[in-house]
Amino acid sequence: MGGPEAQDTAGRLRAVCDELADRFYERADVVRTLVTTLLAGQHSLLLGPPGTAKSELARELTGRVVGASYWEILLSKFTAPTRMFGPIDVAALARGEYRQVYDGRATTAHIAFVDEIFKCSTAALNETLGYLNERIYHPENGGEPVRCPLIGAITASNELPGGEDTAAIYDRLLVRIEVGYLEDPTNFAALVRSAVNRPAAPARTTVGLAALQHAVAEDVPAVDVPDAIVDAVCALRAALRRKELVASDRRWRQAVRLLQASAYLDGRAAVGERDLSVLTHVLWDSPADRPTVEREVLHLVNPDAKEALELGDNIEELAVQLDAMAGQSREALSDWVIRKAHHQLAMAGKRLEQLRAEAADAGRSTATIDRVTGRQRAVRARVLTEALGVDASTVQAQL
Repeated sequence: MGGPEAQDTAGRLRAVCDELADRFYERADVVRTLVTTLLAGQHSLLLGPPGTAKSELARELTGRVVGASYWEILLSKFTAPTRMFGPIDVAALARGEYRQVYDGRATTAHIAFVDEIFKCSTAALNETLGYLNERIYHPENGGEPVRCPLIGAITASNELPGGEDTAAIYDRLLVRIEVGYLEDPTNFAALVRSAVNRPAAPARTTVGLAALQHAVAEDVPAVDVPDAIVDAVCALRAALRRKELVASDRRWRQAVRLLQASAYLDGRAAVGERDLSVLTHVLWDSPADRPTVEREVLHLVNPDAKEALELGDNIEELAVQLDAMAGQSREALSDWVIRKAHHQLAMAGKRLEQLRAEAADAGRSTATIDRVTGRQRAVRARVLTEALGVDASTVQAQL
């Protein structure tokens, strides 16, 4: 894969992923996917309720790109295009000149964070689409289009688009990532402690703007896409169409660059089967369809992860049962733990460890197995704290 410079850039970005995954609990896959999307020169959407660190994560990630011009905005139905792309130069207007000031606006940004993207005003809609699609802005006075240096935009929303206008923006966001509240009680306890204790200064790896731009323009497109991967993508498209899940040809074509970016981030010269897992964030429109997409992807490329998802279904059933038993006596809860929950969770944990070892030995991705393992640990921690009354601060040592 490329020369020493390319290897250094990829290594730095992997270090950034690791550092942010340590800082933001249960966000390792989110961080890696955001970095991969930037490397592909595409846009991403963080979809989830308020208070899930969407904005903080985006700022922390983009702050690691030294020399990049960063711009962010919280949209509303009343946001004027000039607030996004450049206000009118009042001094010039007094001299009879109509001119906009672009510095510090979207028009000069290398990386943008747009919060509440689907609240984009009707007045700003067309310019926002042009900005995301072609990286251009048409000035208010009708002058020559302004070429914008945007590498990629990270957007966020608490809800899906509700109309045809905002659906057009939704279609331009290649990667959609669901972000929820913390599930593991031990991670939640650590979050609470972090609000009280002064944390040590975290490691802060950075990457230069020029290095990132070179990776996006030169190194990532140079990653080889073997015929076997092309065949796998074609088979996946056919499988999803049988499920009546249809993505546009444009989305499939853009997804290829995402696969190349995933391989580049890992330091590989060619796309492999493990990279196909990133497509689980690309090929759905409704969150309800995401599990179907994920299963089709993993059925095609990763039998280890497919079994992990089946174990995940069993774990979710236990979580539902635990919710349904809320308010019951401690004796009833303890009996349920002894008869059912403890054994099933322990067996799932052991099997997930085996699956991860097998996948790692075979060079396959462990991302899905790790995610299900995280869920297994979270549910087991809930069982210990909610059903057995174990102190959350001591749970980690018992898992």
